[in-house]
Amino acid sequence: MAPIDYFTKLRNTYFGHADKDKPIISTNTTALLSVTFTLIYVVPFYLSASTRPSPSLNRDAPSVIRARIRTVTLACILASSATFYVLAGTAKLAPSDAFHMLGWWPIQPLDILKSLALTFLLYIGPLFEKVFIERNLDDLRHRGVSPLVESLSSWQGYRNYVAGPVTEEIIFRSVLIPLHLLAKISPSKIVFLTPLYFGIAHVHHCYEFILTHPHAPLLQAVFRTLFQLTYTTLFGWFAAWIYLRTGSLCACIIIHAFCNWVGLPRFWGRVSRREEYPLSPVAIRGKDDADAIQAKGQGGKLALKWTVAYYALLVTGAYLFYRGLWPLTQSEAALAELNVPKAK
Repeated sequence: MAPIDYFTKLRNTYFGHADKDKPIISTNTTALLSVTFTLIYVVPFYLSASTRPSPSLNRDAPSVIRARIRTVTLACILASSATFYVLAGTAKLAPSDAFHMLGWWPIQPLDILKSLALTFLLYIGPLFEKVFIERNLDDLRHRGVSPLVESLSSWQGYRNYVAGPVTEEIIFRSVLIPLHLLAKISPSKIVFLTPLYFGIAHVHHCYEFILTHPHAPLLQAVFRTLFQLTYTTLFGWFAAWIYLRTGSLCACIIIHAFCNWVGLPRFWGRVSRREEYPLSPVAIRGKDDADAIQAKGQGGKLALKWTVAYYALLVTGAYLFYRGLWPLTQSEAALAELNVPKAK
């Protein structure tokens, strides 16, 4: 059964036949609001000495992280309130329907679990590397506490696994996607368009890197930023798909935090075991912590079969992810219907 196009159903309920096919807000208004909400998320980082990086104070300083969390929290409150006003005031939706468009309600545990299972399929290879090669579970058995819990006790970990996923998914999925639906932009375009705001919002890290690494070549900063823009946009496509197919902000947040924890998959080179020494609490493997990833060390060389197994699982996981992309995201709470490819 195809997913219910929830927004179409709302239009049929709240609008007459002559008006239900008309955009509620224009595409220009949607773009203006999207740019505005993206700017209020990023620009405050540079308006105060407490949030602005400098050669002697980088984005990983606890004081900077705390101050930035306050600014992005305020940005989320303002953007969500404004979007709710547009949904309830301009679109004249009932509060429960407006909350549904924002992804806050209803919370459907099965949809969250299926979305997380789909993400696990994509990350079978990296999970194999973390569990069986890096032996992260050994830390849990030997020390009685998960490294993830230790990371969460630091401000860097809290940013990577809690504050970052929550606030970014609120702005770039919960806020931006309903606005694009109100403009009657096709769901497929929304999947590919809205993550561009998400990716561009990370470009300012180029300036931060240049400022805090004055001796690094400019080309390195540019390449690093383009690489980050690429993978944040790719993740944004996936998160936007999940949001439209399930209407679940919670699913997007959990997937975002999980991906930050696993880190970027390895696409080249042999796998190796990490050195047997504890990492500094600052060395957290997150999406923005390339320097921290290098702190893992080379470790002892492993037999070639481990590398073969990793890449085999990486390819298998990608195939299973593609096969599960439609069935594992089917939900009665879907905000829009995306076409399912017909079997040949």
